Amino acid sequence: MFSYRHAFHAGNHADVLKHLVLIHSVSYLQEKDGALLLVDTHAGAGLYSLREGFATVSQEALTGIDRIISNQDPQTNYSELQAYIDLVNSINPPNRIDFYPGSPFLMAKLLRTQDRLRLFELHPSDIDLLEQNIKQLHLDRQIEVRKEDGFTSLKALLPPPSRRGLILIDPSYENKQDYFLLETCLTEALDRFATGSYLIWYPILQRTESIQLPKRLKAIAENYGRPWTHAELRITHEPTERRLQASGMFVINPVWTLHPYLEKLLPTLQTALGEDAGASYRVLSSQT
Repeated sequence: MFSYRHAFHAGNHADVLKHLVLIHSVSYLQEKDGALLLVDTHAGAGLYSLREGFATVSQEALTGIDRIISNQDPQTNYSELQAYIDLVNSINPPNRIDFYPGSPFLMAKLLRTQDRLRLFELHPSDIDLLEQNIKQLHLDRQIEVRKEDGFTSLKALLPPPSRRGLILIDPSYENKQDYFLLETCLTEALDRFATGSYLIWYPILQRTESIQLPKRLKAIAENYGRPWTHAELRITHEPTERRLQASGMFVINPVWTLHPYLEKLLPTLQTALGEDAGASYRVLSSQT
């Protein structure tokens, strides 16, 4: 249960896609003054060193943030990535990327005075690191870290008093049970808070549960009469799965600008992160 550590994968191509969708969505929702509840159901450690520890074993940041920062083609328009690049640079020394901010850290950096952030994590090592990393931000009145199962604890937060919220659900999926737990969590959340924005990350793998997940999420969204947007990014297409080659984001109640944003963003990511002719992307939406 506790074998997965996101530190091995921090800053990889999947993080890049997930965090760009997250930042765009939060930023759009913050254009209105009303308080916003942000939730991460599987928060991890929140902040990761890329130059020591687990990240140096896999070196997956080389497929993601390192390539974005160091290989920016002057002929390519990186405007859709600028807010993300600025946030990553803000926690690093000049001209170096030594640390990568996980979703909790990114959301914390985006908080306005009226917003609140709730973070769930069960891993005995990561929860301690998460508490330490969040504490350095001195936002105790706005951020709460809970050593709880985000799948089962999310519903107690919903609906937020402001009726405005964004929930990121990104389990490891190492345990096949996560696919079932995700669907249960999502339906319980929608029962309580049908208008919330739900951002669901998933790995694209050659297993039945992974292949079926987008269709099942689409069915859930449509059963509740909610709009959705679905994006996938693949950086290569190897016959084996020795490493993660592709991932997706399925968003229920997306901000209305998300689909056009992704249509501009994904070609740039394919060019920046694609390793060979197997690189590809797709974006679908109920609103088009």
